[in-house]
Amino acid sequence: MKKLMFCFFLFTGTFAFAQDDVDVKGNTVTVREKAPVWPGCESSDDQKTCFNQKLMEHVKNNYKYPRNDKGEFIRGKVVVKMHVDEEGKTVVTSVKGDQKPVIAAVEDMLKKMPVMTPGTRGGSPTKISYTLPLNL
Repeated sequence: MKKLMFCFFLFTGTFAFAQDDVDVKGNTVTVREKAPVWPGCESSDDQKTCFNQKLMEHVKNNYKYPRNDKGEFIRGKVVVKMHVDEEGKTVVTSVKGDQKPVIAAVEDMLKKMPVMTPGTRGGSPTKISYTLPLNL
């Protein structure tokens, strides 16, 4: 049940993806902005959905719940602001929350993010920013 709740809150959070901006002129289609691609999602028909699924798997597999002095799990909410840079590396700009041990655990989990295919704007690699609210 806890995993189901975790998944629900992960998906219902506002995770801002870059959107494809398409110009159609005659028979020419130009894509101006494209979101980063998570490793393993390159051949997916819906790379954004694949990105979400891989991110959820990453959180599930790499987040270690901290414990208090009594051995009980510490839970909390955090808001992560990050971007995927021009080289495809995840750069965390801030992690804000109400529980310091949860913030530290989230920061440790984010250090394990894989290098991705960078997002593009106008055909050139560019930094794409994200905000990720987590209920852990």
